[in-house]
Amino acid sequence: MTRIGKAFVHGKKPLFIGFTVAGDPDKSTCISIARALIAGGTDILELGVPFSDPVADGPTIQKADERALAAGTTTDSVFDIVREIRKESEVPIVFLTYYNIVYRRGIERFYREAKLAGVDGILIADMPVEESGEVCEAAARYEIDPIFLITQTTSEERIKKIAEKARGYLYLVAVLGVTGARDIISAGAIDLLGRVRKHTDLPLALGFGISLPEHATTCASAGADGIIVGSAIVNIVEHNLKNPDLMARELQDYSTGMKQATGSYGLTAGK
Repeated sequence: MTRIGKAFVHGKKPLFIGFTVAGDPDKSTCISIARALIAGGTDILELGVPFSDPVADGPTIQKADERALAAGTTTDSVFDIVREIRKESEVPIVFLTYYNIVYRRGIERFYREAKLAGVDGILIADMPVEESGEVCEAAARYEIDPIFLITQTTSEERIKKIAEKARGYLYLVAVLGVTGARDIISAGAIDLLGRVRKHTDLPLALGFGISLPEHATTCASAGADGIIVGSAIVNIVEHNLKNPDLMARELQDYSTGMKQATGSYGLTAGK
């Protein structure tokens, strides 16, 4: 069983999945960000591999990608960041990336290096399930969970196909559109949980648009196995670029607050 599987089996759900862009605003600060999120109770850490054309992401994460790339972040340095986190934490780490990055590295090489660094899951945001065969084979060889997105417009037939290929958890998109904080959790997101649950026993994590404690409470009450927060975390990073110590404190407090809102704080924090 992978670290992701163990987290969902042994942790009280919903798990809190925190996202940050690897290398934003620079390598050392990014490692501090990861430490703060984990110290605050993040159960699974998602690292965005910075990309010049992140089509699934809104302005907040796009700017984070730009900062990371401007700081000289490469695929090599992203793996370095994972290795540094692994020196002190066994929290599952998931890459959110785009196919161009994997393809240019070479699928086999990318997954081999990811495994050696300590990556547990990889989500390729722009890869259709129908074209995922080679990637899923590499993921299986290196015991890395292939994670897929499901949206409110995904058909029942495609949900079945995705559920058959996926491992670890399924990333359910709570909004129509790109990433970014929203005011409310839509009824469509709650309905999506029920639609997907009919087809799989995999953990279901809601993401996109989740930012407030009341969002976490709503998702927990609806039966989500995980909640994923990205833009709200990246906003804290952006607002504190000149004060890394304050950034770390706010990130730890935010992570703790979101965990407490799900009613699951304290059982898996920092493990």
